[in-house]
Amino acid sequence: MTFLFRHLAARLAALALLAAFAGSALAHSSSNAYLSLSQRGPDLVLRTDINLRDVDLIFDLDDDRDGQVSWGETASRMDELKAWMQQGITVRGTSAACELKPLDVMASPHSDGFYFSAEWTVVCADPEDVAAGRLTLQYGLIFDQDNLHRGLLKVELPGATSSAILSPDRPEAALLAGEVSGWAVFARYVVEGVWHIWIGIDHILFLLSLLVLAPLVPSRRRVTSWPAVESFRTSFMDVLAVVTAFTVAHSITLVASILGWVNPPVAIIESVIALSVILAALNNLLGWFSLKRWRLAFVFGLIHGFGFANVLLDLALPAKQLALALGGFNVGVEIGQLAIVLAFLPLAWLLRHTAFYRWVVVAGGSLAIAVIGSIWLVERLGG
Repeated sequence: MTFLFRHLAARLAALALLAAFAGSALAHSSSNAYLSLSQRGPDLVLRTDINLRDVDLIFDLDDDRDGQVSWGETASRMDELKAWMQQGITVRGTSAACELKPLDVMASPHSDGFYFSAEWTVVCADPEDVAAGRLTLQYGLIFDQDNLHRGLLKVELPGATSSAILSPDRPEAALLAGEVSGWAVFARYVVEGVWHIWIGIDHILFLLSLLVLAPLVPSRRRVTSWPAVESFRTSFMDVLAVVTAFTVAHSITLVASILGWVNPPVAIIESVIALSVILAALNNLLGWFSLKRWRLAFVFGLIHGFGFANVLLDLALPAKQLALALGGFNVGVEIGQLAIVLAFLPLAWLLRHTAFYRWVVVAGGSLAIAVIGSIWLVERLGG
């Protein structure tokens, strides 16, 4: 028995150590660039915002090795950066590529840090291509370094509004003429919601921490001694309560934040989200609210809603179709959550009788998640 305990303890320690090394890499899982095409007086202007963190992957800008990329370090490589950005973005008409004339460069704040922003005037050989909406944009930055990277394109021209998500598989988008239908806006933000929950590792780990006890019968004893649930309906209702509480809570604060009713500082929100991951994981080990985890889902779901709102604000919601965009994003988040539940619950149900599930999945997984959350919290509190 002593040998078994030592063996399990060693496995838990290894999981925690792995989590410590993985935490930094997972803390910044989302990598997005923001592209916009708009009319500025007589000119067609293209702007691209790329996170300095992503630029640093390619150019190693952190000269003083302090873990932060300053604007001074960026400015010293300005010519290289402008040339790199321009070669990775192409606007084409029907017969030839349009010329991108450098207009301005700047640092711009987003919810997840400072971005390197460049603007160009788009000059096409045939003005009719612009007037008739016969332009296409091809984007190829960062994809070689990070295949999860996405370019989020928004087009706002007189009589023409559209958007697209650019990826390694779909690096090109048409710059369409005419207003986009309400259904198209809704569908676009459904995709955004699904994508955000799938790459939001902090949201996923928080949700999994709350779901991992669902196949076990709650009691006042330590979690590793909880018996397995015999009725799938009981386990399903537990999961439904957690997911519903989380959904209702984040929907409330998502809408409140987007409408400008409540806007907490981004740094505080991101830190509290990390704290929620830690507390949800430790709850599995210490059992503070193990019997009613839906309450924990609701309380911290309010905070996660502010995190979702920060993403939507970066995506520049269409003012005319705000309700459709908000609704689509929320539906997308729920679809993403449902996919996670459908992948996790059957496996948990099959393993629920085993010591492996209690010790490695529940205890070891919760310990690993708590360590990762702690690393995120330290990083976010440190700026």
